Amino acid sequence: MAENTAPPPAAAARTPVSLDATYIDGSPTPLPKRDSIATNERTSIGALTPVKPSDMALKDPQPRCLFFDVFGTCVDWRKTVTDELWAQAREALNSPSSSLASRIRFTASDMTYKEWGELAQEWRNSYLTFTREVANNPDPSKPYKTVDEHHLDSLRSILTTRGLVFPRTDDTPANLVHDGSLWDEHQIQALSMVWHRLEPWPDTCRGILELNRLFWTCTLSNGNLTLLRDMCAHARMEFTHVFSAEMFRSYKPSPKVYLGAAEKMGLKPEECAMVAAHLDDLKAAKANGFRTIYVERPLEERRPELREEGFVDVWVGAGEDGFVTAAERLGVQVLRARRRSGSAPGRAETT
Repeated sequence: MAENTAPPPAAAARTPVSLDATYIDGSPTPLPKRDSIATNERTSIGALTPVKPSDMALKDPQPRCLFFDVFGTCVDWRKTVTDELWAQAREALNSPSSSLASRIRFTASDMTYKEWGELAQEWRNSYLTFTREVANNPDPSKPYKTVDEHHLDSLRSILTTRGLVFPRTDDTPANLVHDGSLWDEHQIQALSMVWHRLEPWPDTCRGILELNRLFWTCTLSNGNLTLLRDMCAHARMEFTHVFSAEMFRSYKPSPKVYLGAAEKMGLKPEECAMVAAHLDDLKAAKANGFRTIYVERPLEERRPELREEGFVDVWVGAGEDGFVTAAERLGVQVLRARRRSGSAPGRAETT
């Protein structure tokens, strides 16, 4: 039997924050002023512009809205999902009330933390295949399927294929099925919602607050709106707006998503920038007139051959400070004292 290696300690739980619907679906909130100190209601700090426009990484027209990919760019989905799969498997295996079939108990007991990570990657890959199929081959005759719905169907399929649950082909109510599977239907449904509770990268929340000083910040993810709202509240990611591909009844990389988001914000594509850790997302955004900001994240780049094509306007490398570095490149004054302490900035602070 393979040795089970425990995962790193889980991150401390966060107190969820509420997201005002005004910032989600309403008209764009006023932009902070670039030429004076203007109170920013979302960060309670001045919107300072310490550099000349000519010194900013993106020249005129400077973007007014930054759209963010979320999975992998803002949040570390891989660790959160793997930790949850591992923890729920340990709980099922150790529960005195579990009646697991011998074969399933042996299979689950033999899986290492790394192997649960491979299952998480397979789950993620199925999402990428699903969203690209919808984007590239739209079929109006088919009802729109959300990412939440796909995640549940995909998880069932993967668990069945890997011999961790038995196939369920009849209409027996889920609460009456006790067939020796690792998890019952209700537990699988709950596990599929782990994507609502993903943890942010260390620079994410701070970087968004810094960027809010000069720009609108808006999610543009294939995740459905309910998923994104829950995730933003859980991770305390204070975007000024939350958009989803669901609003445009397609998925990235369909032009409908990028152009629809720009139109909904009342902006031209050249007034928008896409922030992502995936070059294929940025290439599609660039093809639709967006500026592009690449923020490198561990293990996230799936198309490394695109690195040399030259469509990235701002590149934040793996050894830099993610969104905080992006904010500096875009003209936000990030004070050194705040960068060291992580504390909220005050008006009296200077560099």
